[in-house]
Amino acid sequence: MTALRNVAAIVQKEWHHYFGSPIAWVALFVWTLLFGIFFYFGITFFLEMSMRASQQAMQYGGPTRLSLNEMLIRPVIQNMAVVALFIAPMLTMRLFAEEKRQGTLELLATSPLSDLQVVIGKFLSASGLYLLMILAGLVNVALMWTYTENPPEWAPIVTGALGLLLLGGSFLAMGTFVSTLTRNQIVAGILSFCLFLGMWTLGWADSPTAGPVMKAVSYLGVTSHLEDLAKGVLDLKDIVFYLSVIIFGLFLAHQSIESQRWRA
Repeated sequence: MTALRNVAAIVQKEWHHYFGSPIAWVALFVWTLLFGIFFYFGITFFLEMSMRASQQAMQYGGPTRLSLNEMLIRPVIQNMAVVALFIAPMLTMRLFAEEKRQGTLELLATSPLSDLQVVIGKFLSASGLYLLMILAGLVNVALMWTYTENPPEWAPIVTGALGLLLLGGSFLAMGTFVSTLTRNQIVAGILSFCLFLGMWTLGWADSPTAGPVMKAVSYLGVTSHLEDLAKGVLDLKDIVFYLSVIIFGLFLAHQSIESQRWRA
């Protein structure tokens, strides 16, 4: 219980920093704005395609019902994954870099908190804010159950949101590690974005003609495991992959903090 209280104290401290500065408000505003824009254009396109399909059905016959999940939900989830690529560095760049710049990291080192508790607490604080952003964006999707006669299937929405959360969690864990390497949060943000972009582009190595090595490289790409989740397919290997990246990032952050304590 003491460990949980220590982690909760770190989370509370970080949330005070997030919402006491423009970081949380800007991140929430940008995320919800872009989610709303993508959702608006997506549903406009869906309505246009539905009208065309209805007209063709009246002339030639055939099915008229289109899938909201395929034409609206999945593209929005995939677009928001791109937004996460840019938002995640904002959430992690100051976690340890600012502590080192202000000299408060030494106070944490001498407190009754373990290094692991500090790392997990800071990661959970960023993840909590990121989860809040996802839930705020999903308000648009929830409205479809009120204003549409044929609402979308809920399973692809849940798995898509889970995939978006795990993708962002992977970025946040690796960004937490990067933040331990420098005392300049701008440098931490730039390095984190470059690392996230590298993790993203690994998935581009996959192709029908790719050999075993390129297949293995593409498997390490974070976007390769989001596609099935966005389709509503809950595959254990995708969950294990994201959790492995998160654990690996937190392990690196913990080792980095410990090594700095030894050098001190």
